[in-house]
Amino acid sequence: METQGRLIVDVARLAKGGEWFRGETAADLLELGESEFVTPEGGMRYALKVEIIGTELLVRGEVRQRLTCVCSRCAERFETEVVDPEFVCSHEINAATDFVDLTEEVREAIILTLPGYPVCRESCRGLCMACGANLNDAVCRCHELGKDNRWAALDVLKTDLDASRPKRARPREKSREK
Repeated sequence: METQGRLIVDVARLAKGGEWFRGETAADLLELGESEFVTPEGGMRYALKVEIIGTELLVRGEVRQRLTCVCSRCAERFETEVVDPEFVCSHEINAATDFVDLTEEVREAIILTLPGYPVCRESCRGLCMACGANLNDAVCRCHELGKDNRWAALDVLKTDLDASRPKRARPREKSREK
């Protein structure tokens, strides 16, 4: 697979029935910024059928990207691949159109397939909310240490408040006589 800087179609040299374009873009074209949670591994790969239909350049196919992500549940790194199997875009062309750059459309398609909350696997149990142990690797023992005492001061206040309030007698219900 040939690596290209940008994905540019030479419209003037395009075959009548269209052509397949297969390859990989340069690795830095995804431009995710300084994300520590999602990192691209290599360039965006594509297999696209490009054809002229009337006054439009129609592009259909598949785009994909390998990624290293940080799991949103357990914070472990894992590798995955995102795929848009039904990539479609079109460009209006005329006799003066020589080249069409598809890089931005492919980039946007990949970004739209990125997981909002990457998960290493569906069965990931995440981290213990109390001690931070990875529940996929070990059984958390923090529940054996006893009750959570962070709220103990409020429990005492509630008990004192309840004890200082006078007890009200409930009004008796009137009996119904028929």
